[in-house]
Amino acid sequence: MSKTISIKTIIKGRVQGVFFRVQTQKTALDLNLAGYVKNLPDGSVEAVFQGDKSAVSKILEWCRTGPPGSRVDHVLPESTNFLSGCDSFDIRY
Repeated sequence: MSKTISIKTIIKGRVQGVFFRVQTQKTALDLNLAGYVKNLPDGSVEAVFQGDKSAVSKILEWCRTGPPGSRVDHVLPESTNFLSGCDSFDIRY
């Protein structure tokens, strides 16, 4: 039986203007994860991933590299409360 978890993470580096959000959304949907991804004013990206623990681990590993053109300096994950009514993975603005 797999465990469902919810993780909020901040990704720092050159992660804006390099299609990080779009590729994160595509990867999350491929892994059947719910949640969101959004740019933050300080140039970092925030994401919440909800779903199977192994799928969340896979996307966190992907976040450590990101899409071509990005440079990831830090991925800072932490457990968070589940987003109620969240059954898709969205890009937030």
